[in-house]
Amino acid sequence: DVSGALCMSQAWPGMARTIYNDHKRFLETYLTPYPGFFFTGDGVYRTSEGYYQLTGRLDDIINISGHRLGTAEVEDVVNHHVAVAESAVIGYPHEIKGEGKMLSFRPQNISPGATAILAAQLQELISKKIAKYAAPDYVQVTSKLVQHPHWQIG
Repeated sequence: DVSGALCMSQAWPGMARTIYNDHKRFLETYLTPYPGFFFTGDGVYRTSEGYYQLTGRLDDIINISGHRLGTAEVEDVVNHHVAVAESAVIGYPHEIKGEGKMLSFRPQNISPGATAILAAQLQELISKKIAKYAAPDYVQVTSKLVQHPHWQIG
């Protein structure tokens, strides 16, 4: 059981080889953080059985009133709740805090009437496990999380 950054030791046919008009940025972003490896930007958890689970982008940061908070950090807390199947956290412009945060989650094995209670429990859980400022401003219960059109799942 170990968590860390997902890095690749060998090239593959579809990998990026540069950033248009900014090769230096490509080198600094993907090859410098872990010399000898390609840094994907993703966090990963490997079980004791050798299975890998992507935990989220390591560079998705929301700045809330000067506090830098990773979206994967909040999602990890939410996803450990037994009644949550999956979750996503996004930032949005906020007039006072700079950025606010919204949590969307898909419940599992609970009645539709219990979702409001679960949403409140998740806000409290985030406040306790991370900090009060990390609790989302909005919580949305959904039947499924929509895949981004540019994501590839293989």
